[in-house]
Amino acid sequence: MSAQITVTSTINADNQKVWNYYTQPEHITQWNFADPSWQCPSASNDMRVGGKYSARMEAKDGSFGFDFEATYNAITPGESFTYTMPNGRAATVAFTANGAQTDVAVSFDPEDENSLDMQKAGWQAILDNFKQYTEAN
Repeated sequence: MSAQITVTSTINADNQKVWNYYTQPEHITQWNFADPSWQCPSASNDMRVGGKYSARMEAKDGSFGFDFEATYNAITPGESFTYTMPNGRAATVAFTANGAQTDVAVSFDPEDENSLDMQKAGWQAILDNFKQYTEAN
């Protein structure tokens, strides 16, 4: 398997707000898509080891959609969490307080269907969307 891909962003908000906006379903549905033609109509998050995360991602025109699911392996509240997707791929999200800002780093195992550049661009677009939403609210 290829090495993990990492995407990063510095959010102009304190660590607690960034953690909450990244993990609470009412916020996840507002930012969890890579392109404005997509949406995240529903999300659930059982934030505990062994708990499940699920988010529905779909094109606004209804032409395509999928459920993104994962199970938590480790959680350090306010700092990081690691999860595994049903296909065995793992991801870690780390939150580092940096004064009035928070650095977010998402590292994930790539899949085999799309190019590494496409995967990195897609995950970065979602993280950029998260930054925009969090800073605007």
